[in-house]
Amino acid sequence: MTRQSGRLQKRSENAPGQKVSKQSNRKKVQPLSKLQCEKNQLVLEGVTKPCTVIESPEKRVRIDCDEPVYQVLPGRDALVRPSPLPHLGWGSSEDVWLKMVGKEQNYRHSKSFMQKHPTIKPRMRSILLDWLIEVSDAYTLHRQTFYLAQDYFDRFMLTQSDVEKRVLQLIGITCLFIAAKMEEARPPKLSQMAYVTAGTYYEDEILQMELIILKALRWNLCPETAVSWLKLYLQVASMNVNSDLLEPQFPHDAYVQMTRLLDLCVLNINSLDFQYRVLAASVLCHFLQQEEVEKVSGLSEDVLRPCLTWMSPFAVSVGRFGRATLRDFSRTKEDRHDIQTHSDYMSMLDVASGQEVNSPFLSPPSSMEKMWDINL
Repeated sequence: MTRQSGRLQKRSENAPGQKVSKQSNRKKVQPLSKLQCEKNQLVLEGVTKPCTVIESPEKRVRIDCDEPVYQVLPGRDALVRPSPLPHLGWGSSEDVWLKMVGKEQNYRHSKSFMQKHPTIKPRMRSILLDWLIEVSDAYTLHRQTFYLAQDYFDRFMLTQSDVEKRVLQLIGITCLFIAAKMEEARPPKLSQMAYVTAGTYYEDEILQMELIILKALRWNLCPETAVSWLKLYLQVASMNVNSDLLEPQFPHDAYVQMTRLLDLCVLNINSLDFQYRVLAASVLCHFLQQEEVEKVSGLSEDVLRPCLTWMSPFAVSVGRFGRATLRDFSRTKEDRHDIQTHSDYMSMLDVASGQEVNSPFLSPPSSMEKMWDINL
């Protein structure tokens, strides 16, 4: 099944002057020299062996790889709890859960990367990610594709220093190019990715940047993203005794409303303060009872509280813009809920930024006061 957007492809062939969003033409740059890949030790020899997750007798998660060994201390948020996953006929639910949680430690992200790039401001990241959502919408890419690109971008920036803002768009579109090849059955062509930059960057520059990013990330391209955690939680919450975990059970309209809130949250740099699974569980708390969310996520109230407090103004902002629409796509019908769609996220972000949370902890609304009436 094709994932390319017919309307944008036609636009690129017949109206080369048009573009997804307003981006000014700039002089061609050399990304290899600008990012100083040798100075930042991006030229790696070979690929490190895959990391493996080991459960120690003390119920700690340890990552075994060529990276420096570190352990997750047994705090409330890191303690290996019993798996909330149902019985799996094709494998051990405990092993699957342990490996998923272990990825949170292997694929690390932090907003501290902003300190390494003096010319880049948090809002630049928000504008870039909003544009990547717009490109994903135009090319009918899946939500997972965008969230992979977001993860690649944040982790790549953490490995760099003094990146100039003029190459930020190049890094972003290259991350989306890599993510599309990882996730999509038929990803957009290289020429299409160059086209949406409105001539700012050329195909060879995207290919050069692709190599830089892959080496910087050490080819670790399979994280558990925030949207994959959200989808898993909602699936487990919607299942009955005879359900199959791999067959979607949740209502599509409910999922679209949740992803809209999640999209808005990841645009804010402070979302990187939280693990992806905590971020996804906090989103779910605005649609389900918190006790149910704690059950399907394996996270306690103490772990969710800081994220819920931070997320409150974003939830209010999304509510003011009304419900998201489950759109129809000519080339895909079965998974239309999984196609990344664009909303006026920057306006929502501005509204959320102006909100003040007076309560030290704003509890999720009760079942009669949910933001949307959703029946699972």
